Amino acid sequence: MKAPLQTAVLVALTAAATTAVVLPVATAQQSTVSSAPTPVAGLPDFSQLVAQVGPGVVNVMAEMGAKAAPRQVQAQPDIPDIFRRFFGPDDFPFPGGPRQGPQPRGASMGSGFIISSDGYVLTNHHVVDGADEVKVKLSDGREFTAKVVGSDEQSDVALLKIAATGLPALRIGDSNALKPGQWAIAIGSPFGLDHSVTAGIVSAVGRSNPYAGQKYVPFIQTDVAINQGNSGGPLLNVHGEVIGINSQIFSNSGGYMGVSFAIPIDLAMGAVKQLKATGKVSRGMIGVTLQAIDAESAKGLGLPDTRGALINEVTPGSAGEKAGLRVGDVVRSIDGTQIRQSSDLPPIIGAMAPGARTTLGILRDGKPREIQVTLGELDPSLLPGASRQPGPSRPGDQPETPANPLGIVGQDLDADARRQAGLKPDEGVGIARIDGLAARESGLQPGDIVLRVGNQAVSSASGLGRALAGVKPGQTVMLLVRRGNSTRFFAVTPRADDAE
Repeated sequence: MKAPLQTAVLVALTAAATTAVVLPVATAQQSTVSSAPTPVAGLPDFSQLVAQVGPGVVNVMAEMGAKAAPRQVQAQPDIPDIFRRFFGPDDFPFPGGPRQGPQPRGASMGSGFIISSDGYVLTNHHVVDGADEVKVKLSDGREFTAKVVGSDEQSDVALLKIAATGLPALRIGDSNALKPGQWAIAIGSPFGLDHSVTAGIVSAVGRSNPYAGQKYVPFIQTDVAINQGNSGGPLLNVHGEVIGINSQIFSNSGGYMGVSFAIPIDLAMGAVKQLKATGKVSRGMIGVTLQAIDAESAKGLGLPDTRGALINEVTPGSAGEKAGLRVGDVVRSIDGTQIRQSSDLPPIIGAMAPGARTTLGILRDGKPREIQVTLGELDPSLLPGASRQPGPSRPGDQPETPANPLGIVGQDLDADARRQAGLKPDEGVGIARIDGLAARESGLQPGDIVLRVGNQAVSSASGLGRALAGVKPGQTVMLLVRRGNSTRFFAVTPRADDAE
């Protein structure tokens, strides 16, 4: 879609230049037209910007299973596709798909950028997630082993620290000032091609993407070409300031198709502040479940329009219940900011600190009112679709060393964890840790919930252990697993040397 736009711009510029040469004396009508502001003055040259900013962009390599896998495996660029983490293309209503089949031990390669001269580097959480060792390579060829100061899955931000000083840090811009149509530039390492530069425009701001599993991020959507290995690199404005972190794409093929997403830098720097202080990110929480409002439901609720977020569940004991929120309330504003759709609310609440007070403007039975809410703290383990540690059935329970050939450490689920996952009261057992290489390579992750081993249903950690105890090396076992709102089988074949 970009080619016709570029052609139109070139034609318009050419026509304007020709008119100026052929008709040096303008008529009154022409004078009026030419005095209007020119929408596009020309195509920009980003070479000076890239020369200034380029030294602050780095390569990030996260080595996976380094201690357990002495054999060399070629490093693969990380895959920023928002759907390339779990299921296949046929399992989603939108384009894209996860990493297909077993993942080799090796390395995830992505990008990053320096945010302070004393060695702090920003990248994506999914670039370094699960890594045994993270290395950062600078544009001058120096390579450092990095410390992961903190990493936050929900914002997809990771903060690294390398032992170096006097580094060329990038300037941080203001992502809140972005407007659709503005230029945007990305620098990164797609497919391992260092310091590749691509450019485009901001397509939209505040874009919700529930399929990304990060409902607390109001994404910047661009048409800047982003591919495997660009993840974690900077998105820049024409002043060379960072306005976002390139993170995800929509794709049928796993490659660029014109729709790219970046994490707003204002949100990322908020996460950085907390990661530096505590190593984690805390978020405010109301404790309600929201849904969108369509024309039919607006009519049924007696609403004037479809604007707002409909509350369809209030968690017992939550901040929302304590404040008096009810099922059927429609949130129309927060602290005076309009809520146009249900996805607008979580990023705003998530950006607030636990304990903060906020005012919700709601409609209840068609009548407006204001509700004061003192926010609770979001428990990441309860987020649908998050890679979470299931809650133990009793406080203080700790997963034990696995006694099964697959090296899967089970953990009993409490009633709330089952409810959040949409399970029956006696259904499923959480995966707390995976020590077996074959199980990790199959795509299983801590936080998954095992429903069945073969045809045998499991509901406790001890039951999972018994079901897996008889599996022999070379024997393939099918595990039915729940992750988020989806269920699928995983085939795992343990090896004789399947151990750390």
